[in-house]
Amino acid sequence: MEERLNILLCEDDENLGMLLREYLQAKGYVAELCADGEAGHKAFMKNKYDLCVFDVMMPKKDGLTLAQEVRAINAEIPIIFLTAKTLKEDILEGFKIGADDYITKPFSMEELTFRIEAILRRVRGKKNKENTNYKIGRFTFDTQKQILGIDDKQTKLTTKESELLALLCAHANEILQREFALKTIWIDDNY
Repeated sequence: MEERLNILLCEDDENLGMLLREYLQAKGYVAELCADGEAGHKAFMKNKYDLCVFDVMMPKKDGLTLAQEVRAINAEIPIIFLTAKTLKEDILEGFKIGADDYITKPFSMEELTFRIEAILRRVRGKKNKENTNYKIGRFTFDTQKQILGIDDKQTKLTTKESELLALLCAHANEILQREFALKTIWIDDNY
């Protein structure tokens, strides 16, 4: 059975948000709906998502600000902006912030689904091709075999140790939030 992917959906239009959530769920995704940017940020800090869909104009915190905050925590997560702002400057601003896609309203839900699938295919393909060996100073780390080595000595890591070290290596030179690491590795509240 294939794992269901989690989508964070932030849309302040209640009717559109509920319709989108139900549509995405019918397509096999787990979609969490937040009505404003602040709620979206809180949800992102609490849960692990595979993709985000943000409205640009929302109360409390707009989608652009939310995307910047999300990118500071996880630079790799795909973000799609879904908005009524159709000016070229708005679209370019969305991409400058770090959007993977920018869809203007009105839009086709079927097209949104195809765009989500295309982005997730690229992300999965990139992850599958990533180097599974890391060099950390004098240390070497093989993520597949879960082995950390220095000189001629090798240590077999536990699964959680290996996942944590792989996460830190994948986000080298970044500051990771403790909550992000916990949610990424342990997924639920059983830390």
